[in-house]
Amino acid sequence: MTTIVNSPAPANDNNSNGGLLVAIFGLIVLGFLFFYFGLPALRKMGTPQINIPAPEVNIPNEIDVNINQTP
Repeated sequence: MTTIVNSPAPANDNNSNGGLLVAIFGLIVLGFLFFYFGLPALRKMGTPQINIPAPEVNIPNEIDVNINQTP
């Protein structure tokens, strides 16, 4: 036998979309805070200054390349 479930309509039927408006307002506030605080902080950071000394390489004045080696 088939059972049919007929749910009654909710007693309070307020589809005013209040949650959607609160979410949109919250996103606008978060965007404003990002532009007000986040962008200046990102600009101020810049690139890090790392001071690494250059390596010291000693090159001789004359390089002796013996192509004809004596046995």
